[in-house]
Amino acid sequence: MHKIEAIIQPSKLDAVKDALVEIGIEGMTILEARGHGRQKGHTEFYRGREYTVDLLPKVKLEIVVADELVEKAEQAILSSARTGKIGDGKIFRSRIDEAIRIRNDERGPSAL
Repeated sequence: MHKIEAIIQPSKLDAVKDALVEIGIEGMTILEARGHGRQKGHTEFYRGREYTVDLLPKVKLEIVVADELVEKAEQAILSSARTGKIGDGKIFRSRIDEAIRIRNDERGPSAL
């Protein structure tokens, strides 16, 4: 099993969710996040004063998938979240040793 964490533009969330559901991934965790990479933010004026907005709104998507779905899931995220501009986001993949369903103590990939 692998955990895929994707940091994406908020406007791309629905497209990414739909792409993941289409390949059979239904369980996911969505978090609102703020941050920046190379994008660095921008300046805004509010009531005549200049403010630096360096933490931009993002969405963090977390899914745990069986090994055979990892590549499909990553491709679904890549194709549906990409705009080709700076700030599209990142995908991180890590190995998961165990998954346990709390309701009935089911373990392994069947707990997903």
